[in-house]
Amino acid sequence: MNVKQAANVLDLIEFFARHQRPAALAEIARHFDWPRSSTFNLLGTLAGRGYLYEPTARGGYYPSPLWSTLLQQIERAEPIPDRLRALLRALVERTGETAVLAATSGTSALFIDAIESPHAIRYTARPGKLVPLHVTATGRALLSLLSPTDRASVLRRATFERYTPTTLMSVAAVEKEIQRSLQRGFFEGAAEYTPELGGVAMPLQVPHRQFAVLVAGPMSRVKARTKELASIMAAEIERHVVGRLAAETKTERVAAGR
Repeated sequence: MNVKQAANVLDLIEFFARHQRPAALAEIARHFDWPRSSTFNLLGTLAGRGYLYEPTARGGYYPSPLWSTLLQQIERAEPIPDRLRALLRALVERTGETAVLAATSGTSALFIDAIESPHAIRYTARPGKLVPLHVTATGRALLSLLSPTDRASVLRRATFERYTPTTLMSVAAVEKEIQRSLQRGFFEGAAEYTPELGGVAMPLQVPHRQFAVLVAGPMSRVKARTKELASIMAAEIERHVVGRLAAETKTERVAAGR
């Protein structure tokens, strides 16, 4: 699904994020090859709602602080728990690879947070990235958290496209891999979506929310370390998530007993 007007707004915000300076109507229209009238209407609408302003007279448009204010309000309402950010930091420190926190978005896994490896050659991941649920270790870890009925519904809507020679190409193959992964305790990615990229993913549940955590890097480094990475991840999840949740629950029970 791609609603043109919504896509244009998002493209415009990404444009300002890259260029980090005001831009005039003519420059924006030329950059996107948009009709001047449509560009005028879009900029006028956003400016009229307070989302764009002109730092200097006739000096071009720039996003206003309103964007930041709204995003902060949204984040405060349902923030990513600090323990999950600490988990990602610990995983990068112990594995040397990129660590990612992801959640379900339709038939995709959406990267919510990520900390990249210090290696020059590494998996580059950014919040907002989308990858297919059925094709990736991260996605299959998220699918494992769904009921069989809900999982079947998602997989019926999936598009089975061959990205690499190892891409799983049927609902049955995906379901078989999910069950196999649950039995061994981790989900493995072996260049099924991105060539030469490997990783280990695990499902992660916190109160009212479901995530998957991924450690990924070049197959040349990751493939031989799969079990080691899974062991590190399990230990850090126990320390940062399971253990802390148990301690918080115990504290709440003690407080309630008083």
